This record gives sequence, structure tokens and C-alpha cells, in this order.
Amino acid sequence: MVFVKRVYEPLASGDGERYLVERLWPRGITKEALMITAWIKEAAPSTELRRWFGHEPSKWNEFRQRYFSELDRKPEVIRPLLEAATRGNITLLYSARDTEHNSAIALAEYLSKRLAQRSD
Repeated sequence: MVFVKRVYEPLASGDGERYLVERLWPRGITKEALMITAWIKEAAPSTELRRWFGHEPSKWNEFRQRYFSELDRKPEVIRPLLEAATRGNITLLYSARDTEHNSAIALAEYLSKRLAQRSD
């Protein structure tokens, strides 16, 4: 199962492997406090896409389509996340204030669809 959580939320026993999926390290958080398995910067949207989106909900659907296209072009980045998710729960960590329209939410959707395709 793929979960999504803000970096400021506490660790939970059901988190499984935890991955920071932001291009920039979140403010005010130490590496020790975050307790992550890995920081996968390359799984984040490109700088250009992130700037274009600007966390504007009206651009959400288009952002997801563009982001998914970016992810399709870098399977080597996504592979470790997919493999971890087949072993157990994973949690994608993000720092955005918007808890409904952010790249980690989109990435979780992308991974869940890929995992469902593998099991078909």
C-alpha cells in the first residue's frame, strides 16, 4: 500500500519504508528526525513543471498528466518505489502545505496504478 504524509507528521508503525519525494530538503527537519529509507529527488516533478503548476488547484489535472509523462520517461527512478511497495507499505513524504494537490499525492496515484497493472 502507498501512503502519503507531510514531513511534519509523526512516524507511525504502519508507515513501512519512508521516502522523501521532494526536490528540496524540507525546512526545519533534520535527517535523523525524518527517519527515511531514502531521499528520491528524481521522483519529484521537474523544476519547470513544479513552477508552472504553482499549487494552483485549477491546474491539477493537467499537472498530473504532465507529471505522469515525466515519470514514464524515468522508470529507473520509480523502480525502487515499486519494488518497496510490493514488499509492504511505503510512505511518500512531502512538505507542501496543500494536502490535496501536491506531487506526492500524484506520485502515489501513479505508483498505485502501476502496481495494479503488475498484478493483472
